[in-house]
Amino acid sequence: MGARDPYGPVHTAGNAVPPLDPDLAGALDDLDGIHPGIDLIRDGIRHLALDRHTADTTQTLLAALAGSAGADVITAIGHLVARLADADHNPALRALPFTVQKTARRHGEQAAYHLADPDLHQPASEASAAITGT
Repeated sequence: MGARDPYGPVHTAGNAVPPLDPDLAGALDDLDGIHPGIDLIRDGIRHLALDRHTADTTQTLLAALAGSAGADVITAIGHLVARLADADHNPALRALPFTVQKTARRHGEQAAYHLADPDLHQPASEASAAITGT
């Protein structure tokens, strides 16, 4: 007898992972060709959306994506936005007028602050907790 499949009977039509919905597919299409790093992010999102998951991996992914303020992808993106908007970390901005540099830095810091807001993370955290509670 073969090893037990942790995903159950995966070779049934009713258990197929559906294709991307139009909203997610469109958002990913809109990000095409901006930068190789963004293409990697798009590929990762697409892979996560179309991969087969267990309830446990789904719970973990929800927390890692947006449900654990300070230790999730949304928080990391906030820190990246702040870094890119700061001339001290992004030499491309150093030729801009100092007032523009300061304004960009302030807005980057605000983006990081808002993306770390616990209210932003609460729904994904609650979805993750709901799965854990089953």
